[in-house]
Amino acid sequence: MINIGWIGCGRHARQMLLPQMGRNGIRIAALCDRDPAMLSQTAAEYGVTALHDDFRDLIATPGLDAIGMAVGPDLHRAAAIAALERGLPVFMEKPPAATAAGAREVAAAAQQAGKPVIVGFMKRYSTGNRIARNLLDGPDFGRVLGLTGAYMTAPGYFEGEPDYTGFYLHHCIHYMDLIPWFAGGDFGDMTVRRVSPAPGKLLVHLNFTTQAGVIGNVVMGTVQSRGTPMEEIRIMGDHARIHVDNIIDVALYRDPPFKAEDPAATLDPACDTLSWRPNFTAAANEDHKGYAALLADAAAVLRGEDRPVPVIGDGVRAMERLERMIAQIGL
Repeated sequence: MINIGWIGCGRHARQMLLPQMGRNGIRIAALCDRDPAMLSQTAAEYGVTALHDDFRDLIATPGLDAIGMAVGPDLHRAAAIAALERGLPVFMEKPPAATAAGAREVAAAAQQAGKPVIVGFMKRYSTGNRIARNLLDGPDFGRVLGLTGAYMTAPGYFEGEPDYTGFYLHHCIHYMDLIPWFAGGDFGDMTVRRVSPAPGKLLVHLNFTTQAGVIGNVVMGTVQSRGTPMEEIRIMGDHARIHVDNIIDVALYRDPPFKAEDPAATLDPACDTLSWRPNFTAAANEDHKGYAALLADAAAVLRGEDRPVPVIGDGVRAMERLERMIAQIGL
């Protein structure tokens, strides 16, 4: 059993992250939050008695094997470095810091300590995205030629931040990790265009190439209701295409023959379209958003196993890409 000290008892941590701990052999041994009501309520839910309102006190709690956190970018950087200086591995939600420079500080501390820092890029673990990546890694799809993606949200979600900092750091950062992960390489050339019909409403188009020759376009913005479809991925190959819609609808298109003039036409799994959609009526503990799978891998790494988790180096690169994009937006 891994004893973890957890920083941050907000809604996201309590709904998405902390419920995954026990099922993966992690015991919440200590909690920290500045809000006494949230701290007390979370402690009652998990039977935790070691409670703190300062992350430094939590990190100093005897008997901890790791530190986890879901707070804000500045605190992610400071608390992660403090944990690493004490020799403790870290799981942190994204973003790893408020700036790429801050993320590089965490990476340097991780290297100095020789301990992993796992970053919560759960989009890699979303069921539809994992299916897509496994298809790309298989023997049949071939080389990725082009990629488009859209990841939208509503203006109210980041209300009160006219400089869009929250939108960039908590929303756009996901696709700064996910799109290059699918493309198999970092952004090369990058061109950014924007339109802002009103304060708080922003639509960004990012056109890119990679060193391997992949071309693509990413659309992100705050101009859609969160009740509408929010995400779509299109990955183009040579006579092959993968569509992932809202992480739960996946289609693999190949090169099927025309069927109208063939009286013996049938559906051939070797070339006709294959699709997948989860069965939400099944009585199964499934998390298609990806948090369960991410925390399962994170727990394995904290136990000393080798898993392909997103780590602080991925966080650094995502932050660097994000800052390149923001510099071109020019708001």
